[in-house]
Amino acid sequence: MLNVPTLWTAFVVNFLALGLIWAYVMRSYPNLASARYWTASAFMCAPAALCALGQFYFGSFMPLLAGASLMTFAICLAAMGVQRFYGRAASWRLSLSVVALTCTSIAFFLYVYDHGPLRILCYSLGQAVPMAVIARLVLDARNGPINPGARLAGLLSVLIIAVFAARTIGAFIGADFNFSHSTSGQAAAVLLLIFLSMSLNFGFLLMAVDRLRNEVADLALLDDLTGVANRRHLMQRLGEECARAERSGKPFALLVIDLDGFKLINDNHGHAAGDACLQHFTLMAQTRLRPGDMLARTGGDEFCILLPSSSLREGAMIARRILQVCRDDAEACAGADVPIEVSIGVAEWTRDLGAFPDRVMARADQALYAAKKDGKNRYAVYQSEPDAPSLAPEQIAALALHHPRQDAAAE
Repeated sequence: MLNVPTLWTAFVVNFLALGLIWAYVMRSYPNLASARYWTASAFMCAPAALCALGQFYFGSFMPLLAGASLMTFAICLAAMGVQRFYGRAASWRLSLSVVALTCTSIAFFLYVYDHGPLRILCYSLGQAVPMAVIARLVLDARNGPINPGARLAGLLSVLIIAVFAARTIGAFIGADFNFSHSTSGQAAAVLLLIFLSMSLNFGFLLMAVDRLRNEVADLALLDDLTGVANRRHLMQRLGEECARAERSGKPFALLVIDLDGFKLINDNHGHAAGDACLQHFTLMAQTRLRPGDMLARTGGDEFCILLPSSSLREGAMIARRILQVCRDDAEACAGADVPIEVSIGVAEWTRDLGAFPDRVMARADQALYAAKKDGKNRYAVYQSEPDAPSLAPEQIAALALHHPRQDAAAE
């Protein structure tokens, strides 16, 4: 039968190995702040187990008290790592208070009033508090979707708390869970806690892997220079909007934007100035979009704006606003500032286009070519009916007066 000293030795070896794994993760992904706490937690568990092991060789209660304090602090560090994982401040005050209170209460029932079950109660409560913090955070849907790693960590945290409770109840009804010597009950509890705590760390590891995978996926859908969506992301959303529009019959609008004379900016002022112009235009355009609208960079100096649940006239209004903010900015340019001029094509999804994003894009491109043909630095709308009159800027301005709510939303 396994005895407690052997299990504590296995505990030391396992958590040293786990600490090395977390140290590698911490070094490889320095932006993952929670990894630092989980690394410290794993390495803190090893000396805590050594102290518990020392109880069997030195016959003193001091290693037992030190081990209980270190183990409680290790679990507090794990809880602080979960707090940092979800973007919250790590609560050092709470952690140190829990450790100090646990250590003091164990010492009281060790040296002042010797009572084994009460010592086990204090030890279990000290570790159950940070475990409860972990369970609450990883199982809270307000922190985002609960991924498999978080679900595993939450389940294991609850199971560890249940083991603490069962051991405490067992101690009060006469079961032998004395820390000072090896018993079958204590061996079973230690073995179960080793398994659960190791599995808990693998839950944390799955949470980190899921977070890193999502970050990589997000980067694959974002433009490196401007930080807005890239062409791949736009086409995904455009396909979703086409399918939604086909089901509901509600149209959406698409704007295709081209920066006029961008090649001359690169040739005359350098590529750094061209990059700055792209970033500056992105910021200006975003100020004229509504919540839910999507700005994407689809090429060197080409952008698209997807306007869900919007008509052609609403798309034209947004185009006019973007064109106006660029004109106002160009008038304010002085010295080394480079003015930005844009041409915009506006198109609307109609039923005859079906769920084909390329067809909507082609119509917006045709409108863009018309704007460039008319002299650039302007916008044009695509009319599906050949004889339909185009919307002039003054008509769009008059239309805005009749739709104050939409006008304010666009601002």
